[in-house]
Amino acid sequence: MQEELPDEPLNQEIITYLALGDSYTVGENVAFEDSFPAQLSTQIEENKSLIVNTQIIAQTGWRTDQLISSIGSRDTGDYNLVTLLIGVNNQFQSRPFSQYETEFSTLLDKAINLAGNDINRVIVISIPDYYYTPYGQNNGNKQISTELDFYNNYAKLTSKAKGITFLDITDITRNGLEEPSLVANDGLHPSAFAYEKFVERLYPLVLSKLKD
Repeated sequence: MQEELPDEPLNQEIITYLALGDSYTVGENVAFEDSFPAQLSTQIEENKSLIVNTQIIAQTGWRTDQLISSIGSRDTGDYNLVTLLIGVNNQFQSRPFSQYETEFSTLLDKAINLAGNDINRVIVISIPDYYYTPYGQNNGNKQISTELDFYNNYAKLTSKAKGITFLDITDITRNGLEEPSLVANDGLHPSAFAYEKFVERLYPLVLSKLKD
């Protein structure tokens, strides 16, 4: 006997969302529903009565080159929203900064193409600062923050030059030592609460884009 699925509400609009990134997009060490793409999608569905089809191309440990490889030949698309958060593993693995410069620009172009060549549908999110976690305190120094500032500044300037919205959430993660609830149980990644803070800033930006 085949299970009957409930009918979708009539005339309910469907939007498509593509999240590109690494562990910060996957939501390492938190439940999937607590990742920022999932929390964002839930807010949109609950508050705007929309159906959000969310696709994630991200994996813990990915650098820019690995994300490019995973996107592969998918050079076109018509997603209503694309978010891009990438770069921490380039820094963590001490890859040349020039690699990030080249490959971030490539990824930004791919994100635009996947958003139907509509720059208004793309949002770049800054890299969290893992220095302000127990792991960062035990295994690094303030140079982590300095280097991530370089990465984020480049991402911001490159995004702005292309007319892409850039969202800075790094300051939230820099409260991780004062507010341990912002750090997941692994002592390294953001917690569900931190991702909730990300979405508090991300959601209004997304709403303004969906209205356009």
